[in-house]
Amino acid sequence: MGVMAGVSTPAGPGQVPPAHLRVTNQDREHVVEHVKAAYAEGRFDKFEFDERLERAMTARTHGDLMPIMTELYGEQAVPAHRPIPAPPRRHEAPPESNERLGASAAHLLAAVGFPIAGPLILMLTGGKTSPYIRRHAVEALNFQLTMLAATILLPLTVIGILLVPVIWVGAFVLSIAGGISALSESPFRYPLTIRMVK
Repeated sequence: MGVMAGVSTPAGPGQVPPAHLRVTNQDREHVVEHVKAAYAEGRFDKFEFDERLERAMTARTHGDLMPIMTELYGEQAVPAHRPIPAPPRRHEAPPESNERLGASAAHLLAAVGFPIAGPLILMLTGGKTSPYIRRHAVEALNFQLTMLAATILLPLTVIGILLVPVIWVGAFVLSIAGGISALSESPFRYPLTIRMVK
C-alpha cells in the first residue's frame, strides 16, 4: 500500500488490500464462493457454513473477510505476491431424457392431484442420483407447500375465501409450465414461493 499526501492508495494487482479498506459486492461474492466450495467438500457442517456465510455477506472491510480465508486455507491464503485462486467450478452434465422426465413429473404430478406426494417422492428417489431431478422436485415441493399454507390461512378472511380458487387455478397452470420447462431444460422458478426445503 502506498501513501501519498496522507491518502491511502489501493493495493496493486495480486496484493492484499489494507484491512481497513471497504469491500465491494464482488469481494464478498468471491469469499462466499470459497465458503460454498469448502462446504460442498464437507469441510464445514451446516452451522459452520451458515456462520461463515453470514460473516462474508455482512463484511464491511477486507479485515472482516481475511480471517474467513485464513480459516479456509491458512496464512498462505492471502499472499501479497499473487491473488487467491478462484474455486474450481463444477459443471453439471446435461440431463438425460429420463432425468428430464423425472423432473417434469415432479411438477406434473402436483398438477394432477398429488401436490405434496408427487414432488416429495421424486425428490427422495430420483433426486438422490440426479441433481437435475432434485432441483425441480424441491422447487415444485416448496411451491406446493406454499399453496397449502395459503389455502389454510386465506379462508380466515372474506377476501381470502374468494382468492383460494384463483390461486389453485394459477398453481395448476404454473405446474404445467414447470413440467414443460423441465422437459426443455429451461430454468424455472415459481413466483411467491417460500423455499423451506433446500
